[in-house]
Amino acid sequence: MKKTEFSIEYQLKAASINVLWNTIGTPLGLAEWFADGVTVKDNEYTFTWDKSEQNAILLQSKINTFIRFQWEEDIDTDYFFEIRIVLLEVSGDLALLITDFAEESEKSDLIMLWNKQIENMRLKTGI
Repeated sequence: MKKTEFSIEYQLKAASINVLWNTIGTPLGLAEWFADGVTVKDNEYTFTWDKSEQNAILLQSKINTFIRFQWEEDIDTDYFFEIRIVLLEVSGDLALLITDFAEESEKSDLIMLWNKQIENMRLKTGI
């Protein structure tokens, strides 16, 4: 089935952009909230949860701005997931903008998963 792109924005508590980048842009930071463990070899990231693991290719990143991955099973597609730091103009606060792809029947489940992951990040990092 065809996946469609969607985005979710999460406003964050006051945090420095460097702290936020270390949380989303480094293996150690990602292992604090996104997965139980993260290992990297070249541009391939292995994310582990309990006894399962999933591989993703780092497509692109820009320090203090965004990181973009593509799951191994999506390698021959245009599908990716991206975590982007944005500055909210009105409040001056930082936010994370998540861009991902899902089949229509799985979109609400994936949004709930992102909500849980971001809540986990907030609890573990205080952001």
